[in-house]
Amino acid sequence: MTASSDNNIDILNRSKRPAVVLLSGGLDSATVLAVAQDEGYAVHALSFDYGQRHGIELMCAKALVKDRQVRDHVTLAIDLRKFGGSALTDDIDVPKDRDEAAMGADIPITYVPARNTIFLSYALAWAEILEADDIFIGVNALDYSGYPDCRPEYIAAYQTMANLATKAGVEGHRLTVHTPLIDMSKAEIIRKGLDLGVNYALTHSCYDPDQRGRACGRCDSCQLRLRAFAEVGVPDPAAYQDGATSVLG
Repeated sequence: MTASSDNNIDILNRSKRPAVVLLSGGLDSATVLAVAQDEGYAVHALSFDYGQRHGIELMCAKALVKDRQVRDHVTLAIDLRKFGGSALTDDIDVPKDRDEAAMGADIPITYVPARNTIFLSYALAWAEILEADDIFIGVNALDYSGYPDCRPEYIAAYQTMANLATKAGVEGHRLTVHTPLIDMSKAEIIRKGLDLGVNYALTHSCYDPDQRGRACGRCDSCQLRLRAFAEVGVPDPAAYQDGATSVLG
């Protein structure tokens, strides 16, 4: 990209409304990033190195912001391994080869305590600094219904709190937490992203990748992703370990 094109992007971004977009590097957040851009926002992407075992997703986040020409990307380090309590931040086995009934039976051990509340709070602080009235997050209540911090009522409650707790909110600059994927199936999310030009080869969904960064194909997240790509009729471009196939049909 030339210096002239960089300047053109900066000028264009300054003419748009700013929004903070939570970007994990996964399929959902990559789609939300594209949605925010499509809706005309100047994106300020926020990622977290929180001690997750699937840290490769941070490499994907960097690749996505480059591919989508996002000029402002911050990665914050917060060590949630200090608390543990999740298969993503503790020495707990990630569940594998579960069917849909098992996935939806209870809150999964891959739930990270208060993670979305923590992430949204950082996003809220940055939004105030940017004088942004909008935050985007890729929560989904269908495929991840076991996560309490992905529900519509949680997002509504957080938004109410945010507008009570901030200088901007008290002064009448109402914050909106956007959840464009919350009622969509995983297949619908992929179709939306493909329409918006998302390069899903740059995303990572696996909770337990190997040392080469290849997805296991067996954890809940991999299973849902594999099934969704099959439903859409498009090959999943992610790198999987040998023999990875969906048990969900």
